[in-house]
Amino acid sequence: MIERWSRDQVLALAPDAASGKAAQGVASPGKWQVRGVAGVLLYGACSGSGAEPYLACVDLSGPAYRCTCPSRKFPCKHALGLLLLWAGDAVPEGDPTPEWAAEWLTARTARTTPTRPSAGPEPEAARQPEGAEQGAEQQAAGAEAAPERRAAGVEAAPERRVAGAESVRHGRVGAGLAELERWLADQVRQGLAGAAEHEWDGLAKRLIDAQAPGVAGMVSRLAQVRAGDDWPGRLLAEYALINLLAVAYRRRAELSAPLARTVLIRAGFPVTREEVLSGPALRDHWDVLGRRDEVQDRLTARRVWLRGRRTGRAALVLSFAPPGQPLDASLVTGVTLDADVAFYPGAAPLRALVADRHGTVPAAGPPPGVPPEEAMEEVARAVAEDPWVESWPVVLADVVPERTAIGGLPLHPATRDPWRLLAVSGGRPLTVAAEWTPHGLRPLSTWDDDGTAVLL
Repeated sequence: MIERWSRDQVLALAPDAASGKAAQGVASPGKWQVRGVAGVLLYGACSGSGAEPYLACVDLSGPAYRCTCPSRKFPCKHALGLLLLWAGDAVPEGDPTPEWAAEWLTARTARTTPTRPSAGPEPEAARQPEGAEQGAEQQAAGAEAAPERRAAGVEAAPERRVAGAESVRHGRVGAGLAELERWLADQVRQGLAGAAEHEWDGLAKRLIDAQAPGVAGMVSRLAQVRAGDDWPGRLLAEYALINLLAVAYRRRAELSAPLARTVLIRAGFPVTREEVLSGPALRDHWDVLGRRDEVQDRLTARRVWLRGRRTGRAALVLSFAPPGQPLDASLVTGVTLDADVAFYPGAAPLRALVADRHGTVPAAGPPPGVPPEEAMEEVARAVAEDPWVESWPVVLADVVPERTAIGGLPLHPATRDPWRLLAVSGGRPLTVAAEWTPHGLRPLSTWDDDGTAVLL
């Protein structure tokens, strides 16, 4: 059975403030000709401006949404309004379920049935179509002959092309980062105040041309650092991290394999979704701690933080969307998922993908937390393994929030005076999920006396 969400959890799914406000306008039982819930299926027929009502469905296990209205927003106000009614215990059990709602859920279930193997790959013989035996024999013969061809210096043309393209890119990236090292040395020698914004823009463009977009992104953010009050120390720290990445790339052959892969990823070498999902996955009960949206290079990036209840592993699920397009809203803050999570490679794996879901877990109160000292020890280990870590999720137990700190740990300047958190606490200790950054904590969520998640 799906645990009922709170009003805050529903409104957090709104693609923008206008959608949330409009949803509250339709969250009235009188506007719905039909409404009901059957297991994970929430459905309703909302009266609109036309002759026919709008048919809205929500798969609570996703969540996923469908509505017959013409809105381009996702989820639309009707799906959100129906969820608000359900959150307020104003949706009765539906029996029987309307055919249009049941058909949508059946089709969605068929499309999203996990295909990831759980006990190793399917035997090749079971996958081969009729008439494939001869091809398999030819493949086997080719595999046996392959070492002889390689010994004779004969390689397949596609392999040569891939290796050649990779070598060319490494050469371009190496040249771009060598220029970057010289530029940074000049900046430190001449003084931090001498750098101008147009210099950073030009350097970032040259790094993009050198196929090092990750480093270019780090350089392009220097203007924001310079605009801060304490910019000299922060700018020098950013220069040091960028220089460390350039040197690490140049000397990557001397690094351990996980750290060398981290360096390549930070520089901008991609890791495909298929590669991540083909690797091992970790099954756990994952608490969705919170999320944060920010604009990056004309894209909106959504960071969703997870924490495994049994393993204690932290995970970050990233999604991106251009302006005006919906972001992934399938991970609801405060919900606990039984899921397989696959991590991107690296020295301190954090970014991940939800590979397979096995349903939600009944509410069990706040996730396990640790004292602030222990949380900072975890962060220190992550930074030691990956010096370019910019954020990390922590769950602090039995802490009393203040206007500028939580459990003695300073808050990020943009999140000081967290009145909502202070009101829930009332001066009493509680569990707080937060995003650690080098500039302070960003509160994500907390839990009230009833164990209900409160979004911050």
